[in-house]
Amino acid sequence: MTLTITHTAAEGTLIDGTAKGDGSAEVLRTNGWRWSRALGSWYVPHSRDREPKRHVIDRTVAQLQEAGFTVTVSVDYARRAAAAVETDLLARREDRAAALDAKAERRADTAAAEAERAARALRRLPEGGEPIHVGHHSESAHRSAIAKADAAIRRSIDADTDARRARARADIAAGANEARYAPITVANRIEKLRADQVSLRRRLEGYSRTLPGGYLDITPAATGDYAERLTRELAAVDEQHAYWQAVREEQIAAGIVANHSRDTIRPGDQIRYFGAWCTVTRTNAKSVSITDTYGHRGTVPYTHIREHRAAEKGASS
Repeated sequence: MTLTITHTAAEGTLIDGTAKGDGSAEVLRTNGWRWSRALGSWYVPHSRDREPKRHVIDRTVAQLQEAGFTVTVSVDYARRAAAAVETDLLARREDRAAALDAKAERRADTAAAEAERAARALRRLPEGGEPIHVGHHSESAHRSAIAKADAAIRRSIDADTDARRARARADIAAGANEARYAPITVANRIEKLRADQVSLRRRLEGYSRTLPGGYLDITPAATGDYAERLTRELAAVDEQHAYWQAVREEQIAAGIVANHSRDTIRPGDQIRYFGAWCTVTRTNAKSVSITDTYGHRGTVPYTHIREHRAAEKGASS
């Protein structure tokens, strides 16, 4: 039996040709693959729009071959533009939100139906909480009615719990896209991408560091396949950084967020970054030092400032 492992940016790492009971599932699970009903295929988690995990692919191939399978591998290292990745991601999240919303509606309908059944079961009980007449011909019917009412109430409670959970998941999914483009989230993502750029360049070009005792530790520049992988990753990170930087510039231009810096904030001003206002005691290159109303000190990145009041004016800017 021939199996085919493929990797593309749009679909991630998949395997084709497997069948239930053919013995491949155990090997795939051992190597971190998961089954997707939506795709109808096994896949490597978090492999879409990322560098292929060659160690996972190579180990999987070796173990499948040991199990008697013939395996072919096709890897496309090309990466999609950040704008295309985001468009695809937002569309998939919208589809997920719509599906969860529909599921929540179905669960709510089920909960309402179960509540009505529980109410009908309760109405069948003797009025006024009449006790069971032990030994009377009505005892069996009375006990049966109580049992049915109890079961109906339990089903109603469980259905209501399921409906609430489904609605919570739907609400979270509905706000996922908005949260992804929240100004602070965008600013944090830009900073992380900057750090990734520095790290990748250091590994590509080589670097040195002085360890305790004065020992100089030198890491040479990357070569061969490793250098090629780092070059691809750096190009992707550079492109992502440019995309998100453009998003932030659009947010600044639209007035969604202010571009605070030492030029706009001075000691004595007040800033709000969560709920409370704090007083600025010093401005730094990337942050401000603050004191809150309780005398607690700390630092706040400029990108996390939600509102600003100049000391001389005492009004929001």
